Amino acid sequence: MRLVANPILLRAALVLFCATAAFLLGLFVIRRLRKNIAEECDLSDEPTPSLDALPIHIYNTVIQQLKQQKHELQVQSKAEQHRARTSENFSQAVLSNLSCGVLVFGSSGLVKTANPAAKAILGFASTTGMSAEDIFRGAAVHSSRLATPGIFPDDTFDASVRVADEIHTVLHEGSKRRDIEADYTGPASEKRFLRITVSRVPAVDGTLLGVACLINDLSELEGIRRQQELHGEISAEMALQLRTSLTTISGFAQQLANNRDPELATDLAADIAQEAAQLDRTIGGFLTTKRAASFAAGKAK
Repeated sequence: MRLVANPILLRAALVLFCATAAFLLGLFVIRRLRKNIAEECDLSDEPTPSLDALPIHIYNTVIQQLKQQKHELQVQSKAEQHRARTSENFSQAVLSNLSCGVLVFGSSGLVKTANPAAKAILGFASTTGMSAEDIFRGAAVHSSRLATPGIFPDDTFDASVRVADEIHTVLHEGSKRRDIEADYTGPASEKRFLRITVSRVPAVDGTLLGVACLINDLSELEGIRRQQELHGEISAEMALQLRTSLTTISGFAQQLANNRDPELATDLAADIAQEAAQLDRTIGGFLTTKRAASFAAGKAK
């Protein structure tokens, strides 16, 4: 009891106990660190797994993914080819069934495409590779109807312009469009009256791929128009003849009214009847011709 009550001894015992506890704790920590260091060294000494050591199922997964991607690309490529063929077939079907002719010149000035209507109108079995000069062979444009009124108000035209010149103007000189009419003579000497619209064919980037010619055969309509012009002239001449005949008949009638001589009256009446018969023949012939022209025009429409 005296030892415990002695403060010096008690303090020394506490110092000894703390030192022993600190030593044991340090020893434990050092052993723990050494163990962790040893485990890390063991891990670093293990070899890194190579590709050959990977599991087989990983290879199979990668191969399957590559095959799937290849299949998807093939399906997409086939779909694109199918769409391209469908679009091309549709365009060919449309061109083949058009009643008007379509003639496409490339940037070189030679025909690349022509639909059946264009071949029939122009009279060629094949136009591929031909130039505008070979096809139209100097066909001249109607100077009075070289362009649609109001579309090219600032353009000036020459009466000696040819169809081939108009195509080259659009192809090489940057003109956007030409609406022309021309008398055309085919290879078999058949004569036609054509209305041709020459337009640029630009690419997506704006470069010129060529020109397209839309061709309409207006031969029947032009024939009817010329007949109508001729009938107009005949009508004017006939109106003059009618007026002259009526004036003559009126003069004979006045003489007949003022005359008391029976013999002269008979002569005047005969002259009036003759003039009336001539007038009836003239008008009847004109009306017959007019009805025939109207029937032809209705049939052409």
